[in-house]
Amino acid sequence: MLVEKNVALQAFNTFHIVAKAHTLVRIRSEQDVLAVLADPELAPMPKFVLGGGSNIVLTGDVKPLVLKVEIAGRSLLRETPKAFILECGAGENWHDFVRWTVESGYPGLENMAMIPGTVGATPVQNIGAYGVELQDRFESLDAMDLATGQVFTLNAAQCAFGYRDSVFKHASGKSAGAINFGLKDRALILRVRFALPKAWRPVLGYADIEKKMVEQKCTNPTPKQLFDWVCAIRRAKLPDPAVVGNAGSFFKNPTVTAEQCADIIARDPKVVHYRMDDGSVKLAAGWLIDSCGWKGKSVGQAGVYEKQALVLVNRGAGKDGNGATGGEVMTLARAIQTSVYERFGIMLEPEPVVV
Repeated sequence: MLVEKNVALQAFNTFHIVAKAHTLVRIRSEQDVLAVLADPELAPMPKFVLGGGSNIVLTGDVKPLVLKVEIAGRSLLRETPKAFILECGAGENWHDFVRWTVESGYPGLENMAMIPGTVGATPVQNIGAYGVELQDRFESLDAMDLATGQVFTLNAAQCAFGYRDSVFKHASGKSAGAINFGLKDRALILRVRFALPKAWRPVLGYADIEKKMVEQKCTNPTPKQLFDWVCAIRRAKLPDPAVVGNAGSFFKNPTVTAEQCADIIARDPKVVHYRMDDGSVKLAAGWLIDSCGWKGKSVGQAGVYEKQALVLVNRGAGKDGNGATGGEVMTLARAIQTSVYERFGIMLEPEPVVV
């Protein structure tokens, strides 16, 4: 177990916000977590689990004990008649894992290529892109209870997946007389298992992918072709976190009723929307933000990306305190929320966790 004090977190969050962890422990095995829980000084401390830092906004130094997850390993665990069951350590880079699955002949994750972060963070957020969500390929995971040290396994139903949501994003407690089962700040994900279909079919139907099909004159892409297309699409639309600090899509796409959507269309016929199977309608948050004139605007060193209004970026170098602060990012986010609400009557919900 490696314990570090006053650790700079700029390199550990994709916004490249300057902040420090008072105490940080690198978690590379179950034994490291158990060692933390057995340590008389570390065990009583509140704990903050950190993966790739791709979905957080740091608004100051982190006082809780930071558990930096670096558990490695990926393998074909077993096969069923219908699927390949793969297992991956929570600290593995997600995009590298997706590339490995495609190159190894286990397709099914290619639509989610180039999403930043670690494998262990993917069930927390129930990540998704271009018609595929993690829950569609999820088999189970192992996690450790940070109070007892007990390892437990959850299947998809137990993870309570929703749109960019899971049991790991909610605290346990009572509301309206009911007991809510949540694992926020209570568990550390160790390993994730995926069920990738042997009868693979490409998931198409999104405008960007359909455009690639026309450009490449290909209506039935291979997994590798689809992987390459998604990578090219994301590179063209989204900034590289290694170059421009960002946390990817900053707001969730809001869902409204068909009646609400009809009212918005009556005022703004060009609104980008997608009808869902349950009759509701999902609106494109990026379009709503762009329509309010935010693309390219800034608050201090925090700005709205010129090519995609859904992405907030750190315009500063992030060195010597010259980059965006978490406060600037959240001030910008709140201003965007206000203007979208005033024009459309919709309150956008941020995706990243604010620390």
